[in-house]
Amino acid sequence: MSNPMEQFEVKQIIPLQVGGVDISFTNSALFMMLAVAASTLLFALCLRRRTLVPTIAQSVPETIYEFVSSLLRENVGPEGLKYFSFIFTMFLFVAFGNVLGLFPYAFTFTSHLTAVGSLSIIALLFNIGIGIKKKKLGWLRTFLPRGIPLALAPLIVPIEMISFLSKPFSLTVRLVANMTVGHIMLKIIAGFVAALGVLGVIPVLFNCCIVCFELFIALLQAFIYTVLSCIYLGDALHEH
Repeated sequence: MSNPMEQFEVKQIIPLQVGGVDISFTNSALFMMLAVAASTLLFALCLRRRTLVPTIAQSVPETIYEFVSSLLRENVGPEGLKYFSFIFTMFLFVAFGNVLGLFPYAFTFTSHLTAVGSLSIIALLFNIGIGIKKKKLGWLRTFLPRGIPLALAPLIVPIEMISFLSKPFSLTVRLVANMTVGHIMLKIIAGFVAALGVLGVIPVLFNCCIVCFELFIALLQAFIYTVLSCIYLGDALHEH
């Protein structure tokens, strides 16, 4: 049985060094590009023949579009639709990254803290930029909500700052943990199938069930990641 952690190793495909800094093209970067290409191709194929009465193919991107826009309206409000492109792109990137990782010999970049953490930090910086753009210096009220006595500022401000900076951490850990654990289970059970040979029928059936469950988890985690991003965007736009 091969090491179940081996599937998470980042491997160089095209070695590159610039000024002593390793910027090699890796399997992680490859599957990020594949996630972008797959989502773009899906929408291009489904929308190549648009009709007033949508076909089954056309209804797929329209359903995804309406799904994400409804998340924005519910968690941010009508003004959140101005930032639809960012949230929509984030949802597709995470969803396709999760789903692609279920294919044999694929690499799940959403199981790595660096990849997901970078995306979460980008989302945090985006929210900070939106908050400052709308509220100007009033954005600093994020760390001292209205109605809090000034005397409590030395206690409240550090707590609010820690809570604010923990947002990308919570986004990252939840997604990475779910993707990692699920893929480890799949690898271990697949190893039992290979070891048992003919007797591995039951593990095969069980593995098929886990794959279906993992597909559900992959889409669910993309949904949760997007919902939390919408909530954090709403916090940046609205007063406490």
